[in-house]
Amino acid sequence: MPIENIRIAEDLSYEEVPIFILDRQVRKLRTKEVASVKVLWRNNNVMEMTLEVEEEMRKEYPQVLTT
Repeated sequence: MPIENIRIAEDLSYEEVPIFILDRQVRKLRTKEVASVKVLWRNNNVMEMTLEVEEEMRKEYPQVLTT
């Protein structure tokens, strides 16, 4: 990867961008249900998946969760 394409903030952090929601699931706890989503993230040229709380993703990235 060309070094010119790498963008690093002054505090040496980087921004990951959610690309797509791969799956949804609801986990049943003792007193409530928690909806979660499997998210495909993009960071530079690397793609990775994580499981995130759906409500938090709606607040932070509403453009990804349209429904």
